[in-house]
Amino acid sequence: PPAMSRRVVRQSKFRHVFGQPVKADQMYEDIRVSKVTCDSSFCAVNPKFVAIIVESGGGGAFIVLPLAKTGRVDKNHPLVTGHTAPVLDIDWCPHNDNVIASASEDTTVMVRGWAPRGRGHPPARSSAGCDNLVILWNVGTGEMLLALDDMHTDLIYNVGWNRNGSLLVTTCKDKKVRVIDPRKQQIIAEKERAHEGARPMRAIFVADGKIFTTGFSRMSERQLALWDLNNFEEPIALQEMDTSNGVLLPFYDADSSIVYLCGKGDSSIRYFEITDEAPYVHYLNTYSSKEPQRGMGFMPKRGLDVSKCEIARFFKLHERKCEPIVMTVPRKSDLFQDDLYPDTPGPEPALEADEWLSGKDAEPILISLRDGYVPIKNRELKVVKKNILDSKPPPGPRRSHSTCDSDFSQPGLEEVLEEIRALKETVQAQEKRISDLENKLGQFTNGTD
Repeated sequence: PPAMSRRVVRQSKFRHVFGQPVKADQMYEDIRVSKVTCDSSFCAVNPKFVAIIVESGGGGAFIVLPLAKTGRVDKNHPLVTGHTAPVLDIDWCPHNDNVIASASEDTTVMVRGWAPRGRGHPPARSSAGCDNLVILWNVGTGEMLLALDDMHTDLIYNVGWNRNGSLLVTTCKDKKVRVIDPRKQQIIAEKERAHEGARPMRAIFVADGKIFTTGFSRMSERQLALWDLNNFEEPIALQEMDTSNGVLLPFYDADSSIVYLCGKGDSSIRYFEITDEAPYVHYLNTYSSKEPQRGMGFMPKRGLDVSKCEIARFFKLHERKCEPIVMTVPRKSDLFQDDLYPDTPGPEPALEADEWLSGKDAEPILISLRDGYVPIKNRELKVVKKNILDSKPPPGPRRSHSTCDSDFSQPGLEEVLEEIRALKETVQAQEKRISDLENKLGQFTNGTD
């Protein structure tokens, strides 16, 4: 037999991961997904909400739906507006499931808090992005922490953190991948022409500080590559895929070391396992469907159903709907599969912004998924210093960002708490009155039908 057929099949518990769309009634229907040509994912999800950039006349908007509210979206469901040009990207805060950021072609970034009823607070801050700059903000106070200028000579395609928040990786239209120490404001490694092609690249940090990139070859073939920071000259893995022109968006799960590639306009999701033995990037499988994807959301690990051995959940955008796709490892047992679910980052931040700025690093604070993720109830009122919901932006340099006062005057926390106390008293009084009336009614109807 030819040598190929004697190859030993690599052992991996993820070899049989398979994807499956949810049933029709668990999709989100009648959503006018944005048609803006932009290489971002257009969808952001967390254990509470799914947010999708939508078409909107005369400005930019997105819609926020409670995760459980599947089916047809009411045509009067409010949109989140406020941007004066199309919204290009949205992302939930990893430490507070009620806070979302949106970036727009109008050069502002808006951060908003979400009340439990699904109503948005007015934007607390917005920031004007300047050309070829990376700016780091303290979201809680709206202050600019750092501006990384003079590093990029052209449009920045994407920016990603490493696991402990000490480094950033960026891709840029000048075809360079840069690794930046933001606090030292230094480029610590860079690779020219990481991919030779002219179409956009993407880069993310994966395990052990390695960097995974997607891009295009000179012949316009789509490529993926894995790089070791200690030797940035040559990739330790480089694979060519096909000649489609959609940018491959990588979604990485650190717990399983699986990277999922979703191309805009593709109708498939390819996934690979990254290990520390050659060839380092191992193809697992492809989830295929008939319909192309216009965008893709990726649920954080703590939002998955561990009882069904779900290891990833995607939210695939079509023209008029959002379709969740569940990735599962087939297992016979109903018991908790602890090898599939190591402790994973929870919502608790490991550092405050000022601690980080002073030079501290910290690994994420991990939680167990053994009993499923249970959201912490009292998180929303933990106020550290000034917070997003303060009404006034701080005074300070207005050099490279504009802060805008919102048109709404926001009540202080004290007033809100006072109002809640008053409402509680009213409710208790009403409850007492109801039970008195019920008792009276009981005596009145006693012994009669």
